[in-house]
Order: sequence, then structure tokens, then C-alpha cells
Amino acid sequence: MSRYAETYADWQRAPENYWARAAEAVHWYKRWDRVFDSSRPPFHRWFPGGSVNSCYNALDRHVEGGRAEQLALIYDSPLTGKVERFTYRELRDLTARFAGVLRRYGLAKGDRAIIYMPAVPQAIVAMLACARLGVIHSVVFGGFAARELATRIDDCAPRLLITASCGVEPTRVIPYMPLVDEAIALARTKPERVIVLQRERLRATLNASRDVDWDEAMASAQPADCVPVASTDPLYILYTSGSTGKPKGVVRDNGGHLVALTWSMHGVYGVEPGEVFWAASDIGWVVGHSYIVYGPLFHGCTAILYEGKPVGTPDAGAFWRVIADHGVAALFTAPTSFRAIRREDPTGALLAKYDLRRFRTLFLAGERADPETVRWAEQKLRRPVIDHWWQTETGWAMAANCAGLGLLPVKHGSPTKPVPGYDIRILDDRGQELPPGREGAICVKLPLPPSSLPTLWNNDDGFVAAYLKDFPGFYKTGDAGFIDADGYLYVLARTDDVINVAGHRLSTGAIEEVLAGHPDVAECAVVGVKDALKGQVPVGFVVLNARARREEQDLVPELVQRVRDQIGPVASFKSAMVVRQLPKTRSGKILRGTMRRIADSEPWQMPATIEDASVLEGITAALKSAGYAR
Repeated sequence: MSRYAETYADWQRAPENYWARAAEAVHWYKRWDRVFDSSRPPFHRWFPGGSVNSCYNALDRHVEGGRAEQLALIYDSPLTGKVERFTYRELRDLTARFAGVLRRYGLAKGDRAIIYMPAVPQAIVAMLACARLGVIHSVVFGGFAARELATRIDDCAPRLLITASCGVEPTRVIPYMPLVDEAIALARTKPERVIVLQRERLRATLNASRDVDWDEAMASAQPADCVPVASTDPLYILYTSGSTGKPKGVVRDNGGHLVALTWSMHGVYGVEPGEVFWAASDIGWVVGHSYIVYGPLFHGCTAILYEGKPVGTPDAGAFWRVIADHGVAALFTAPTSFRAIRREDPTGALLAKYDLRRFRTLFLAGERADPETVRWAEQKLRRPVIDHWWQTETGWAMAANCAGLGLLPVKHGSPTKPVPGYDIRILDDRGQELPPGREGAICVKLPLPPSSLPTLWNNDDGFVAAYLKDFPGFYKTGDAGFIDADGYLYVLARTDDVINVAGHRLSTGAIEEVLAGHPDVAECAVVGVKDALKGQVPVGFVVLNARARREEQDLVPELVQRVRDQIGPVASFKSAMVVRQLPKTRSGKILRGTMRRIADSEPWQMPATIEDASVLEGITAALKSAGYAR
């Protein structure tokens, strides 16, 4: 029997009392003065006056409370053939020593550090060591190119950058130091030091005046104790793409984040302290922050850090092997992973090789979970498959079938209902609430719950403009959808020009900027089109300069390589086409939505404001020749 309805109603009746009770589950050096501060709207704050430390709650509290010898972290890397296990005591001691390294180089509460690392245990140690001292960390996904890293360096002005000599992929090794060197050269702000973890696959040549070897620094480090910080102090900055191409630095505070994530481990995911929880993600994304590192450790679980792929390392049974080897109770991954597994092993034959008796629940998020993939996973696993929906900005689920409250009936295509803390409404363009079944903008009535972003880094005006201005009194999610008569939410599409590639939000504006930089390109547009594996992939349309004398087959590979070099392979940009003109309104706006619908073979109408209707004929022809618009 589900307790969802009564729990949600309990939150609605008295939100502050609800979160005050949840806050009793964590350690406070000093209790809050009040639960919620609304004195400076719209910049609301949770647990002001409280004093906490996120690293203490993740590690020291469990060591002192009887979990010292329990496994805190399992590192499983089929790419390097390594499996390493760390108890809570061992992880606490490593983290305290690296915090000592940071302190030796002058870092203190309020300073920033960028972490640009692959999926290795030292990346988690670096995050927690920053939290231990009150240093604000910003993790940048290792797949991003030097220009993207430089932009983030300039925005948060880190005193120190932490990296590794390389990342390891199934078919290649990616040197990191050339990217770091180029990013620092491009950046206006220069980090004082770069700490480098030397990996066995490729050792980097260090700059003696700037770079520090991780192992050498750790060998002589003295452990540092946890530093109490204000509940409202930032824990980290995580950059997400904006529709303009300029990254937005989402701020996460310490107290609200700690309370919400601790609640979510049982409330949403239904796991207990001591159980094994696996988020198959990367620490460069919000899922990795929330559910590889902080959530499981706050709750006293064993977390898994996986350096591998769902297929090809070595086969489509990779996930089943990890679940069986480590006794995973719940797995959280993106639908893309299961589309890849299904493509390689459609009958699920590889499942029979592994003992999954301890595995209870599969959670999917990061992009729309298409019903066919969900049904396939349900049939093969014979376990609940739970779609849920959230964003970098919120840090945890906005809508979910809350396993810890007792599961509700599943409706394929829906992430079920709002999680306690979120009052989700569907609004029309005028901000009026729409009735059940009507599609509109998905918004959340303010205030947002604990852990949701209080603002953007050094950009209060940008926070208001991006999320609060269009629908006063609401947070604009940027997604469109509807709520049915039973209260189930359906998330259908993005409402802006940020596309979702295999769970990674990428700005089409940023890709357009790269394409426009080519000397032969006069103007361009990028739209996200449906892809069976990745959910969406970007497709480019370019109009050439009059002076250009290039064949399309020669130009397109150059454009693809430019995006790979300047955005990174994560963009999955592989298709571009040369067109005579881009379809535009009379005011000059490019009709990207119409182009996307044509590419996806969806119904569309000729826009009334189009400047030249014949241009769409050329777009349609180009898409058909490229295999779209069937």
C-alpha cells in the first residue's frame, strides 16, 4: 500500500514542519535559526543560521557511528581491469589527507577549485576534500574541450585545478594535460596550481613551476579536520548549458542539499543504510554529484563508481556483471544505456549468466524514457522500472514513483507524480493554469524545496531571467508536457533550444557558434532530432558565404571535427547539410521548431509569419536526402 498521498498531503499542510523533521536525520554543528527564510524574494534560503559540513555527514559521522569498516565506495573499471574497495574509514582518511594538501596550498573556506577528472576514486576524494574545508568545488566533465573548460575557469575563478594525466575510453586514451594547458592559456583567470593524478596508461609531463604530482603531495600531507560552514554557504557550482550558449553556474548550498538528498535515498529510491546503490553516470553531471557521491554516502550506503560502458566493456552484460559482483540493490541510469543494451542483446540472453537476486529496482532519468525501452527492461528484469524526472538545477527528483513510500501503478511515458516538496503546474503562455490533459509549460510553484538552486554563481539577474521572469511566482523548468486526470505528469519536450543528447543537456547555440566560426559559413542553425539510441542528436544546417567554393562532402567533415574539437565528443555532432537559405520569420527568427518537426516526420503547419515559404521545401529535400523526414 503506497503512503505517497498521505506523505504529499503532509508536506502540503506544513512544509516547514515537514523539512524540519527531515533535517533531524543529519548532523548539525549548530541548528538553524529558522527552517525557511523568505525575507528577500525570490532568493529564498533553507535552514539559515545552521552550521554543517557535508564531508562530515558523508564520512566522519559514519566512522564515528559504527560504519567504519563498512564499504563506502567500490571502484569498478573494466577499462583498466581494476576493482578497488574503500571502507568508510579508508575513504575518510584519504579525504582528510587530500584536504591537507589543499590547505597546504592555501585553500580555505569560500575559495574555488575545479575538478577535471575521469571516473576514478581520486575524483570523489577531491570533491569530498573540498567540502571538508568549505572550498567550493566545480566538477567539469572530462569530455569537454579546452574552450569549455576555459569558460568555466573564467566564471568561477578557481585558485586550484585538479586533474588526471588521461581519461580511458574503450578504443583510445585521451590525454588531459594538453587540454588543461590550452584551457589555462585561453582563460583570463589563471589557477595558481594544477594537481595531477598520474595514471598508468599515460603519464603527463608536468610544468615544474605550476603542477603538483598527486601521489607526491599525498605522501607528505597532514590530515585536515572538517570546517563548519553555514547551511546557506555554497557546496559546489555545476555548469549547465544555457540557450545562449553561455554556461550557467548552478549553485548548490550545503544544508538544503544535505537534507533533501538524505531524504531522497529512502523516500525516492527505497534503499537502506548499508545497501549498495549504483548510479551509472559520471561525476561531471548532476547525477554523479547527487547519487554517486553525496546521496549514498549521506545515507550510509555503499556507492559504486563505474569506469566503463553499458556495452562493449566487454559486452552488453556489463551492467548485469556489476550488479551481481557487488550486490547492487538499486541501479540508476539513463534510458540511453538500456537502448544500447537492448540493441546488442535484444533477447536478454546475457542476463542468465548473472545472479541478480539482491537487485530490486531500476531507475531511469536524464531524458525521456520511451515506453518500448521501459517495457523491454520490465520483461527481462522482472523488477520495477521507475522513470523519474529532474534537472541539474533541482539536484534531485521533481517527479517520481517514490519507492520508499510504496510504489504507485506505473503509466508508461510518465515519471508518475510530483515528489513531496514540488508543486508542479501546467501553464499556458499567459501564466494561467491549464486543466488535465492540456499541454503547456511545466512549472513549479515557488518556493522551491531544499537542494534546489538558490541562484546562479555571481549572476542573480541571470537566475531571475532564466527561471523566474516568464511565469511570476513559478520556476520555469523549460520543459513542456501535461498532467492527466489521475495527477500523473508527462514530460514531452524542451521548450527552448537546449537539446538532450543521451541525458546530457547541450546548447544548440554553442554548437551554432562553432559552426559559424568556419570561414566558409555565412549562417547556420542546429536542431535536435530524434535518435533511437541517444534520445536526441544535433543536426546542423549551414548557408555558405558567396565566396565559398566548396563541395558539401569536403566541408561537412571539417564542421564535424570543429564541433568535436571545441565542444567535445559528448555533443555527438555527426550530421550537417548545406542549404540555400534558412527558414525565418519576417522578424528574422529562424524557425528551428518547424525544422525539427520536419526532421522528426511530425505533423507541422506552414508558419503564418514565415518570410519565404519555398525555403522549407529546400530544407525538407535536404533532410530527406540525409535520411530524415521520412
